[in-house]
Amino acid sequence: MRTEVDDAVQTQRQQRPPEFVDPSLILKVEMTGMSMEDDWEGVGLRLLSSDDDNTLVLFSSNEELTDFRRKLAAYEGPKPAGQVNRSFAGFIDRIESVSTLEPKDRLGIRLMERGFTDVTDFQDNEIYLVDIELWDFAGRDARSRKADEISAFIEERNGEVFDIYVGPSLTILRAQAPGHSLRPILSVPEVAIVDHPPEPDLAAQPIVDMALGDLPPVSPVSPDAPIVAILDSGINAHPLLDDVLIATEAFPPELQTADVWGHGTKVGGAAVFGDLREQIASGSLQKSVRLVSAKIITDQGQFYERRTLPNQMRTVLQSLNARYGCRIFVLSLGDNKSWFERGRVGPWAMTLDELARDLDVLVFVSAGNRPPRGGNAVEQAVTQYPQYLLEDANRIYEPSGAANVVTVGAVAHGSGLSPIHRDDAHVSAITRERFEPSPFTRAGPGGGGVAKPDFVDFGGTMVFSAVTRSLQTAPNLPEAGIATLNHDFVRQLFTSSSGTSISTPLLARKAALLLQRFPNASANLIRALLAGAASVPDETSNRLRAMDTQETASIIGNGFIDPMKAAYSDDHRVIYFAEDILDIDRFAIYRIPIPAEFQTGGKRTIRVSLAYDPPVRRTRAEYLGTKMDFRLIRGCPPQHISDHFRSHVGEDTEHPEMADRYDCDLKPNKTHRKGNTLQTGSITFSKDTLDYGNEYHLVVRCIEGWATDELRQRFAVVVELEHQAGVQLYARLRARARV
Repeated sequence: MRTEVDDAVQTQRQQRPPEFVDPSLILKVEMTGMSMEDDWEGVGLRLLSSDDDNTLVLFSSNEELTDFRRKLAAYEGPKPAGQVNRSFAGFIDRIESVSTLEPKDRLGIRLMERGFTDVTDFQDNEIYLVDIELWDFAGRDARSRKADEISAFIEERNGEVFDIYVGPSLTILRAQAPGHSLRPILSVPEVAIVDHPPEPDLAAQPIVDMALGDLPPVSPVSPDAPIVAILDSGINAHPLLDDVLIATEAFPPELQTADVWGHGTKVGGAAVFGDLREQIASGSLQKSVRLVSAKIITDQGQFYERRTLPNQMRTVLQSLNARYGCRIFVLSLGDNKSWFERGRVGPWAMTLDELARDLDVLVFVSAGNRPPRGGNAVEQAVTQYPQYLLEDANRIYEPSGAANVVTVGAVAHGSGLSPIHRDDAHVSAITRERFEPSPFTRAGPGGGGVAKPDFVDFGGTMVFSAVTRSLQTAPNLPEAGIATLNHDFVRQLFTSSSGTSISTPLLARKAALLLQRFPNASANLIRALLAGAASVPDETSNRLRAMDTQETASIIGNGFIDPMKAAYSDDHRVIYFAEDILDIDRFAIYRIPIPAEFQTGGKRTIRVSLAYDPPVRRTRAEYLGTKMDFRLIRGCPPQHISDHFRSHVGEDTEHPEMADRYDCDLKPNKTHRKGNTLQTGSITFSKDTLDYGNEYHLVVRCIEGWATDELRQRFAVVVELEHQAGVQLYARLRARARV
């Protein structure tokens, strides 16, 4: 092991460019069993990264490694008197190997997909546009100095640094430089990844005529309607948005505000009207939200090369939240080269998680799209549906694996076939009816195994044409998509569009209805109310019946949301909710009144939903800084519950379980719920439950993680009681709740 350390030090001395004279050191360590993070920090090494297989990346500010070498020497020496094992055996015996990162280990996924396998693939005089991400090796000041040092190195060698972002734990430079100036950068210890910038998940769509007839009456938007910010290609001044579009901005301003690419106007139209086809059929057009357009991509559908995405996201969200009070943001874009294959989110996702927490806002992100099959196997889009939705290549990508955002997948609104296809055997539908998963929707989980997507909404479908041996979708086949506004409205008012980029604003529209009803609600409360109103439609269950519960959830999440169910109680269905704060390693007990009418008389359901917004750090083995969970307890005095949970405070990070006779067996079970920032579980009774009394209790616990003890975790919890027999619950429980 000592030899491996010496080799690692010598290798990095030889590789490090002479201009970078600081003696920093990076070690790659493979462990067995536990990663022993605290032990490494105890010998002066900072943990930079930890994978699921316990491969660690560690940083040292010098090459001496004095404390670590001291422990190696003690381990190698005689056993201390009275000790069975060698000194520090519990730590050192778990170390499998010590090595260093090679420059090629810093090549990003987009570079590798373009054939890069080594630093020699960078050609001397060819110009490359790259993002250079640094490890979180120190505080902001130290990382800022290192970024400036790298920037100066590049500019001295005929390169140009467009942008530098130094965040709480993330540092990225956007640079354009010849290969000869980039090659040495991959040997700088503090550099984590060098890669091409992200590419948006967009495809240009031609204008499609839609025979929708004369417009029905259009209702004006409510002056207090919530404001939804669309982060996209801009939104044009469509005549149906006259009183809705309150601001159009570009970030940075040189992008200008016009929607030339044509994507943002479609997304904005879906947020305002939902599916216009349904609205027009109803005889009136109802506007539900106001819009702010934030243009963040170029007229060619690319991200702006002179800004890093984390910097751009922070500027946009903070600015629009401060100036317009925006609390709902729609991001129907993604980087289809970045999967969560190693269990860790990327810098874009982490920045959104930080902003959602810091600003108390709702960020809706599309799960992304993937054509189900291509080439000679294109028919498999029909024959192997829906199994291919579970393929590794169909995993969600940046930034949809973020934990504190709402990730949205897509379900079909129908078969997608037009009337002319009714008798045509050469055209086959993939989805047979509404609510079946869209053939292009991507599946979870997200970073760190967090359950994703959170929900689904209508996003269109695809059909297979045997004549052209291709998959057809909107706008070429308007029936396969969701009707929305066209950016080139002078030529055509409407168009049709498919994708999770459309299902995302449809879901954000439902959240806006909730926010209008509860204008002071936290983002956590809105998320919890949405989860409580979500269900998996029968059509979805029937089509996915060959999959287990976890596989189904990775495609459909918590299901499809009924917005009226989220916002209102009913005679036979009552919703309780609370917003609260818990210290680390503390718990709260909530009393749930259970009337006699709910204890008998057929099927009754209790559903609990919890949402919280923990701090995050992508370089930690545990991405989330805190964790929360809940248990529904029945037939047990509250003092006994309190004594039980208090007796376990500080002992471990697992929930102290009560006896089975007290614990309600909610579905999904506690194993599938834990680790998610949005959790929901329900239990249905068909037999009488009189023996359990007229009160249940909900225990919510905040579990310690790497976050500091001073942190107080915000959360919201929602409890729904529903009696399917139509028993009158609301009036009685409202009176009891007042008491």
